[in-house]
Parts: sequence; structure tokens; C-alpha cells
Amino acid sequence: MRTEQDSMGEIQVPENALYGAQTQRAINNFPISHQPLPAEFISAVAKIKAACAHANQQLDRLAPDKASAIIKAADEVIAGQYPDAFPIDVYQTGSGTSTNMNVNEVLAHLASEQLQTTVGANDDVNMGQSSNDVIPSAIHISAALGLNRQLQPALLQLEQAILTKADQLKDNVKTGRTHLMDAMPLRFDQELGGWATQVRYANARLTGLQSRLQQLALGGTAIGTGINADPRQAQLACDYLNQQTELNFCPADDYFYSLSSQDTAVELSGQLKTVAVAFMKIANDLRWMNSGPLTGISDIQLQALQPGSSIMPGKVNPVIPEAVAMVAAQVMGLDTAITVAGQSGSFQLNVMLPLVANNLLSMIQLLANSAPLLADCISHFTVNQEHIEQSLAKNPILVTALNPVIGYDKAAKIAKQAYQEQRPILEVALEHTDLGEEELKKLLDPSALTR
Repeated sequence: MRTEQDSMGEIQVPENALYGAQTQRAINNFPISHQPLPAEFISAVAKIKAACAHANQQLDRLAPDKASAIIKAADEVIAGQYPDAFPIDVYQTGSGTSTNMNVNEVLAHLASEQLQTTVGANDDVNMGQSSNDVIPSAIHISAALGLNRQLQPALLQLEQAILTKADQLKDNVKTGRTHLMDAMPLRFDQELGGWATQVRYANARLTGLQSRLQQLALGGTAIGTGINADPRQAQLACDYLNQQTELNFCPADDYFYSLSSQDTAVELSGQLKTVAVAFMKIANDLRWMNSGPLTGISDIQLQALQPGSSIMPGKVNPVIPEAVAMVAAQVMGLDTAITVAGQSGSFQLNVMLPLVANNLLSMIQLLANSAPLLADCISHFTVNQEHIEQSLAKNPILVTALNPVIGYDKAAKIAKQAYQEQRPILEVALEHTDLGEEELKKLLDPSALTR
């Protein structure tokens, strides 16, 4: 162990630790989940530190050698080095001050080693910043990058996989279902097209909030007044971030809003929940359509990926839709927690920021990782065409097409008799109407009824 000191006095820190006193106090104080904040979030904080070091050098507030050393250290953290140096629990001080100081201390330690002189965690690395503007900014940066680089490309891949499968099955007609009961026929491309539109609109909603997500609290410092920061620092830092990320970050329109509320995070969480709702719908449709093979709907057969039972030989289950449905349920739960966290903006600061950061990034990662699996599942299912055609021929709901010709009541009687006797609707309609066989075939043609 070695002795470190902060404003509260001395504390023992592991000899080889890159962090200092404030990090160690947080480690001691919050042994709750033993789950640190995501690496993507730590990387976002490090990006902010590099951007601010660059800005403060340009403003002649930070010596060039110190700025360069801080940027080099930050780049190493961004590259994924030193993962064990950021152990603080998600459930910590609500401002995320412990994590901000953790990053400050690690970068100061690394920069000091480079220069063989002291680089201060507070005075140099944290220059012109506060945890209160750094942590909300890191939430926005990490979430924006997660959307741009992970989730949105994955959603596009899923949409394209659905559309490709729909095009392959554009001539396949099946029984539609409402209330889980047989309804009028439709084509596979129409059904899958609905899924694709769900995914496309979900992606568009995420794009629509990017302009708000890319506004950063950086520059507001402690309570939104910008104390101790050069008023030019935030824009210079954003310019640097944009060069590094190829996004369009900018200082927030209203720092008091950006520090005290997490409305944009709540909005994003709600849209991620909408993605989860779409995933749940598609996953459940796949499960139902695959059900059987003898006693279920059995419209399709999903690719067999693994044995489905430890006791029933030959059983195969819809494992990917089930996994995706669990992801959707988890995302919905995380959204509820973020909703509560968003209400915790007391006066000038929201005090559930680490929870918001952790949940948003978890939601993005879960959905981004699930989308390709769902796409692959859809790409590889096969259609049980013979079974579908047999069901279509006996579907009494086809009689709906005769309503304008023979009336609803007479059509209902034909449908009920056809169902009771398990006979094709065409045969029963021939017995109870004056319509000829060719005309009935034309009126009851399932393919024609989908157009």
C-alpha cells in the first residue's frame, strides 16, 4: 500500500493503483453491486478530459507539455488500456463525482509519469470543469456514439434482412390472424413488411433526437453559471470532440436545463423502449408462427440451433426469439428506472446520473447485440407451404369476400357450417348460393384477397 492524501486527509491506496485518494474513498464507500460503469462511459469521460486539455492549451491556461501528456493518457484510456483502474460502483454519489475524480486521478497519474513532474487531478485535468457538467456530457457523448456506431447500424441491418426475406416470400399467401384467431389471408411480404416498418420508424425516432443528444452540458461547471471556465472553452472542446468522433457536439442552449434535468436521456430511453416493443412483437410473432410442429400454427420452421430439452429427445425450441424477448423485457425495466431517475433533478443538479448512464448504455448494447441475431433468425426460417395451403383452403373466414354478394348473415351461416364439417368454404358456398364454381373460385381466391 501507499499513502495518498486529499482534502479529507490521508488514506491507504494499493501500491500499483493508478488512481488516488478520492477513488479509494469511493471504493470503500460503495461496495454495492460490484459493477463498474461501462467502459464506453469511462471512454466518454476521457474524451472530455482530452478535449478540455486541448481547449485550455489553446486558451493559454494549461501548459502545452501538460496538455499533451493529459491527451496522451486520455487516448490510452479511450483505447481500452487500464480497465482495472476504474472500479467504482455504479451506485455511488448521484452526481458521478467519484467517477469524474477517478478519471482525473488516473490521467493525472499517467501524465505525471510521462513528464516526471506533478500534473494535478483537480487543477490540471479537471481545469474549467465540474463533475456536474462532465458527467451529463459523458452520458450524451457515450449514448450518441452508441447509437451512431452500434444500434442504428444494427437496426438498419435488421430492416434489410426483413425486407430481403419479404421479397423472397412475396408470392406466399398465408392465413392472417387477429385475436390469435384465423382471419383473412395475407402475403408473407405484407406481414414482414409491417415488421420492417416498425424497425425503420424506431430507427428514425433515434435519429430525430440526435440533435438534442449532441448538446452538451460542458461549460456549465458547478451549477450552470460556468464558474472557473473560460467562456470559449466549451466550444473549443466540442470542436475537438467533433474531429475525434465525426459527430456534431455543441454546447447546450441552456446549462441550467442541462445540469438539472435528464429529459433528453428520458426521451432516448423511451425511444429505446419503443425499439424493445418492436423486438418483442417480432419475436413473439416468430414464436407463434413456428409453434408445433404438429399441434401449433406451424406456418414456418425456424433454424434448429440447439437441443431444446434435457429430457425430451428431438425437441427444438425458438431460442433466438426467446432471448430477444427477454432483452426487450429488460430494456423496458431499465426504462422505468431511468424514468424515476429523470425525476431526481433537485434544484440545479440531477442526482441519479450514474444510474442513467449505466442503464442507457446497457439498453443500447442489449438491443444492438440482439438485432443481428434476430436478423439471422428471420433470414433462415423456412415456410411450411403445404400446411399453409391446407389451412387456407379450409379457412371459413374467406367467406368474408362474399359479403357484398350474398350478405353478412348468409355468409356467416356458410362459414359456421364449413368449420363444423371441416370442409373447404368453396364446397359449402356452392351448396348454399346461386354462384357458379368459377365465380366462387375467383371471389375466394386467397391470393386475390391480399390485393
